Amino acid sequence: MTLLATAITLLVLNELIKPIAIASKALNDYRNERSLSVLPTEYNDEAGLLMSNIQESIFEAETFINEKQDLIYMLSHDLKNFAGNPQGLAKLIMEEKPSESVKQLAELICESTNLQFRYIENFIKLLDEQDQVVRINPEVRKISFPDVLDFVNEQVEQRLIDKNITLDVSIEIEETKLKIDEGLLIQVLVNLISNAVKFSYFDSEIKLRIFTENNDLILTVSDKGIGFNEHQIEELFKKFTKMSRLGTANESSTGIGLYLCKKIIERNKGKLTASSEGTNKGAEFKIVFECC
Repeated sequence: MTLLATAITLLVLNELIKPIAIASKALNDYRNERSLSVLPTEYNDEAGLLMSNIQESIFEAETFINEKQDLIYMLSHDLKNFAGNPQGLAKLIMEEKPSESVKQLAELICESTNLQFRYIENFIKLLDEQDQVVRINPEVRKISFPDVLDFVNEQVEQRLIDKNITLDVSIEIEETKLKIDEGLLIQVLVNLISNAVKFSYFDSEIKLRIFTENNDLILTVSDKGIGFNEHQIEELFKKFTKMSRLGTANESSTGIGLYLCKKIIERNKGKLTASSEGTNKGAEFKIVFECC
């Protein structure tokens, strides 16, 4: 009798917990994959009300996200037109061979609108890449680091040549399994190396090291450039950071590259950190993944 009573109790508990488990899975699917689940709402108790509310909340959130994206793209398009009008007029003025002072003002208008164009384009890029990161479903994949480095080198080679910087690569593990798409890993490494080039001095060296430690895969990108202070670390990874600085050859910075790198790595179950011993003492960016 005791066993029968226990079995009945477990069966009842299972039926009570089942709606909660279904609702929990639906929330996780939406959070991790932006997957819209259709929840059963035939329950007439509090569980049914819970799932109905979750269902409504998920669809409202998805509708809001899509409407916000559409509105921002529309505004970005209109802002480009608004910025283009004064630039067009400024170019017409310069074609009329004005006085030197008027010419300088017209050139200033062109420079200002070019800066506006760049910010608008970066804003759109940020929205695109954020959306791609959100929609990714991390799965275990075999990553070949020599192959990854071939693609990375293609994209950073000219930047290195322009400043006569050497990229010293140390690959201590040829391949492993990770929960990240190979293309995204390439994008992150390109961004980190490009960032290192930007803030490195001419005729210097950047080191990329890929190795394992305990059960972790670690990738580090280190340079001997301008570095940063400890209190600036948190600011580095913020969206449109105020710490956006000119490079050692006056290269401009968008303020979104490191933010996207961190989002991509964290979304794919990794960790990205930065360290520096101080101004003009170089910097190191470290990616850590738990090996699968």
